[in-house]
Amino acid sequence: MKDSTHPYYGAMLVLISSVAISSKAIMVKLAYVYHIDTETLIALRMAFAMPFFIGLGWWAMQQDTPLTMSVKDWLSLLVLATVGGYGSMWLNFEGLRYVSAGLERVILFIYPALVVAMSAVFLKHTITRREWFAMVTSYAGVVLVVLHDVELAGLGSQQTLYGAWLVLLSAIVYAGYLLGSGQLIPKLGASRFTALTMTLAALASGCHFGASGSFTAMIGQPQAVYVLALLMALIATVLPAVLMNLGIHQLGSRKAALISAVGPVATIVLAYLFLGETVSWIQGMGTALVLVGVMAVSLESTPPISEASAAKA
Repeated sequence: MKDSTHPYYGAMLVLISSVAISSKAIMVKLAYVYHIDTETLIALRMAFAMPFFIGLGWWAMQQDTPLTMSVKDWLSLLVLATVGGYGSMWLNFEGLRYVSAGLERVILFIYPALVVAMSAVFLKHTITRREWFAMVTSYAGVVLVVLHDVELAGLGSQQTLYGAWLVLLSAIVYAGYLLGSGQLIPKLGASRFTALTMTLAALASGCHFGASGSFTAMIGQPQAVYVLALLMALIATVLPAVLMNLGIHQLGSRKAALISAVGPVATIVLAYLFLGETVSWIQGMGTALVLVGVMAVSLESTPPISEASAAKA
């Protein structure tokens, strides 16, 4: 039930959640200053966050009805967690090596339009005129921001394009993750689904780290890396997962989607303050186009926004 005595309570929760998750790219960029590899950084983030999601799972098991899932459902959950959860996370983190934090967030934020496109292809949903408008404006905005960063990179533009491609792949995989989650969340419940997928994603991260790195790489990092990984786990993983879920309970997913559109703007502002990234009118125009596209999709056909989407990104 919505709290009528605090009409802006839900909006504030979603706003704080969006700003908190936008800080993830800033902390990743700051951690990369210490030359840490992607697998180790994600493993540290997930190691710090995993106890909270195990606790969430235990709590959800006490609240929800018993599980009634088939073997196929469990296999789908495993694929979603490892490919959609950890896979998209790795692509996103690796892409941040080559692109600005602002560009990363703008590209990643086209996922609502991607969900609409995938729904049309795989679920045979009809794309409305509003949704076509949303996709065209979103992609046009991304092109503007990418061109801005390529121009700034100069001779390093090939690396910028490579990083942008990795982040785009992350957004595509993430959109597939959301599409698949819509089939399993009704069976599991949002809290239990989040706990299971994030715990499995953490295990996948640990397996990848174990296969590609060494334990000494994890324990031999500067103190700042551990602080950033802990902050990433708490501020950009656990906190937005909880706040977004509470905000959706207060407002509904459509209004929450509109408010969460502040994400790219928040990242650009934070990147300007903490990383010294430039802000140009081209970047601003591109970001505005993406936000217009996201809001158009949200008003017409909002993709499922849950704890799962907030926690992963």
